[in-house]
Amino acid sequence: MLELVKSGGWLMLPILLCSAVALAIVAERFWTLRPARLAPPNLMPEVRKWLKRGGPERQQLNTLREHSPLGRILAAGLANAGHGRDIMKESIQETATQVVHELERFLNTLGTIAAITPLLGLLGTVIGMIDVFSAIMIHGTGDASRLAGGISQALITTASGLTVAIPAIFFHRFFMRRVDEITISLEQQAVHLVDLMHGDREDAPEQG
Repeated sequence: MLELVKSGGWLMLPILLCSAVALAIVAERFWTLRPARLAPPNLMPEVRKWLKRGGPERQQLNTLREHSPLGRILAAGLANAGHGRDIMKESIQETATQVVHELERFLNTLGTIAAITPLLGLLGTVIGMIDVFSAIMIHGTGDASRLAGGISQALITTASGLTVAIPAIFFHRFFMRRVDEITISLEQQAVHLVDLMHGDREDAPEQG
């Protein structure tokens, strides 16, 4: 492996750096974008219980706000529920915009890595081929093995760039899709809360 890195030349360094950054982003996003962490399934039933008891109280709002991204959105709506439906919806939308921005954190960087690593690999190949043709001009084409080795080394950077780019593209699209799904779930629960607070929807009776 070390020999391949040395053979690829100095452009292997930024490709390896991009690889390390992409790996770190993928691991961090897998940990952060867990649906159970972002929108816990037991949170909305708990909020409904508070509403039935005449709450939530200030301490409950603070706890809800710190609980999860969905909790932040619901807390923003509950805190402004007394100002009317429109104000409640605006406060939810403002908080939801901040939450979605946080969900998309580092994904632009991952997409950039997916775009530039093939170009870095291609640049390394072009530079390597220039060296090969320079050697041909100086030494001629008599040593076929030497030429084949030079061409092989020139292609290492392209292969390395693609090796980094292909998984980066896959995970970039995977996480963007997950963000979209989570955003839809957050929106649905926020709309449900607005309807509950302003009488457009009645809570379903609990099953005994």
